[in-house]
Amino acid sequence: MTTHTKPTEEQLTQTNLESYLWKAADILRGAVRPEKYGDYMLPLLFFKRLSDVWAEEYEQALKKFENPAAAKVKYEHRFPIPDGCLWNER
Repeated sequence: MTTHTKPTEEQLTQTNLESYLWKAADILRGAVRPEKYGDYMLPLLFFKRLSDVWAEEYEQALKKFENPAAAKVKYEHRFPIPDGCLWNER
């Protein structure tokens, strides 16, 4: 079992960030062969980016219309994502 340390108040350096991200990638990678890693990670990164873009567009539309239902209308978004399918809803 992996233990997690509590974040500190010190500023995160580029080297520390790279180290944390590499460790996270090792955990996610698990038993996947290195040459197959991209087959799993690239679609996940693409899905994450689509969800982030949708959320940004939703926030802009919410400010514009002041109505959550109107902010979800698909013509307000470049990429339609069904309810319950955003990154943070998984």
